[in-house]
Amino acid sequence: MIREGVVPLLKPPGLSSSDCVVDVRRLFGEKRVGHLGTLDPGAAGILPVCVGRAVRLFDYLVDKDKTYRFELILGAATDTQDLFGQVVETGPKDIAAADLEAVLPHFRGDLEQVAPAYSALKSNGQKLYDLVLQGKDVPEKRRPVTIRDLTLLRQEGEGRFLLEMTCSRGTYVRTVCHDLGHALGTCGHMGALLRTRSGPFSVDRSFTVEELMTLKEQDRLAEALICCEEALAQFPALELPEDRLIPTQNGLPTDLHGDDRRPDGTVRLYCGGRFLGVGKVEKDRARLAVHLY
Repeated sequence: MIREGVVPLLKPPGLSSSDCVVDVRRLFGEKRVGHLGTLDPGAAGILPVCVGRAVRLFDYLVDKDKTYRFELILGAATDTQDLFGQVVETGPKDIAAADLEAVLPHFRGDLEQVAPAYSALKSNGQKLYDLVLQGKDVPEKRRPVTIRDLTLLRQEGEGRFLLEMTCSRGTYVRTVCHDLGHALGTCGHMGALLRTRSGPFSVDRSFTVEELMTLKEQDRLAEALICCEEALAQFPALELPEDRLIPTQNGLPTDLHGDDRRPDGTVRLYCGGRFLGVGKVEKDRARLAVHLY
């Protein structure tokens, strides 16, 4: 049975991302397993999990944009910036949808975001939330993020709105909710959160742990895997001459000429029609960076 590739796992609320990795490791009987971007325990949605040699693709897949649907709850701010924390501030919640629409453009584009105190970011080797639990001062951590799209889908009640956002890796959705509240002259926090897309992986093509268990019982577990070649489909393909197979496998570069010339960057590398792995093009020379054959 094929035991390597990317599993588009549908994480339910209540499980940590690490719990999901343990489940996938057990189901596939493979030690080399890792996820492509943490989802908070209270959140749900797509959690791509790399199995086998696919873990080598982490650096090429983890930085891709992600899309979320989430609930903005106005009228209260919490210390965790989501519905699991303690209320630390209250304010009006009778905010019109038109007023929310008016501030959304200020949250699109390249921004600087202050990470929440309850986060896994580290300061001098300690996670911020550990500092909070120890009663210590938490240093402010500012990070550049990019929000490519932020759209109001509908109003769900007084002070409750459903939004969709596409953003760069490392963007805290709950901090967006917190900041939106202040931009509206009140306060707010995040309610439900669903990640619908992580790079090329979509919640529309995902599997629950229970579905994976059923597939395993039917000896069909490989059907849940997206092969490494398909997982890299967003990168252009580069075909090298067949006589370059052995040199390429041995790590030697190949000079590119004519139509094969292309800008520097990452490619899917082929030789004689055979997929070899991740290639790097630099100054009209191609080499194999991550072998997957």
